[in-house]
Amino acid sequence: MNNSQKSLWIGLGIVIAIVAIVALVGAWALRPEPEILMGEVAASEYRVANKVPGRIEELYVEEGQTVHAGDTLAYVYSPEVNAKMEQAKAARRAASAQSQKAENGARQQQIAGAYEMWQKALVGVDIARKSYNRVQILYDKKVLSAQKRDEAEAQYQAAVATANAAKSQYDLAVAGAQEEDKMAARALVAQADGAIQEVNSYINERYLTAPADGEVTDIFPKRGDLVGTGSPVMNLLDMSDVWFTFSIREDLLQGLTVGSEAKVRIPALGEQTYRAKVSYMKAMASYATWRATKSNGEYDVKSFDIKLVPTEPIKGLRPGMTVIIEN
Repeated sequence: MNNSQKSLWIGLGIVIAIVAIVALVGAWALRPEPEILMGEVAASEYRVANKVPGRIEELYVEEGQTVHAGDTLAYVYSPEVNAKMEQAKAARRAASAQSQKAENGARQQQIAGAYEMWQKALVGVDIARKSYNRVQILYDKKVLSAQKRDEAEAQYQAAVATANAAKSQYDLAVAGAQEEDKMAARALVAQADGAIQEVNSYINERYLTAPADGEVTDIFPKRGDLVGTGSPVMNLLDMSDVWFTFSIREDLLQGLTVGSEAKVRIPALGEQTYRAKVSYMKAMASYATWRATKSNGEYDVKSFDIKLVPTEPIKGLRPGMTVIIEN
């Protein structure tokens, strides 16, 4: 083999080697990347809202501060609540006076006046009866006409009716108010007491307290700001209730089922892995998660919302941190 042929074979070998190297590099570069199952840390959050309208007068905590259940967080000054309390107290006094009046009945002066009117009516009956008897005698003797006798009888009957009416008024004054009136007066007192209790509950709501242990993450109004009913004042984060949330395609679930465990890594905390248990799994809405696994649409897959709970407390864990499921 002469030199030219050797050079040809050497060149051909070099070309083949280059092609092989390029093919290997291309195959390595185009290899499918391993799927990373990535989620984030979440925790329970409580929103402290205002129940009565008013102005933020005091804020007793700051963002980032740890509080315990029942701790006072803020004070809302509400002049409207104070005004409602004065109205409720006034209504209570009026209802109490009405009830006392119904229970006590008529005054002694009223009873005495009714008695005197009754006695006066009885005297009128006596005089009318005597007049009628005299007229009747004269009528029997044919001295007076029947009309005169009838007039005297009518006056006598009217005097009797007046006496009976006066006696009824006296009996009412002695007996006092009816039981129904007393019950109605007592109901007014109970209604006024209920109004006072309602306003008292609003007064207590002026002090906003922590519903549970947690960390203050957000304070929305500033001191002096006006807040309405239901306005959020601050958020509390409960770091004792932490979990990991993932959105994973069903073809990548890799045997994850409710109750199973998996290893997770939190890059913000280093390379250490932690154990977590699947506590929740639900298919997400199709319109948001549907995708075809092949361009020809051979079959479709959905994504699942999965919740994992760490089996042990993890120091330094914070909501929003990235979590990766290790294979």
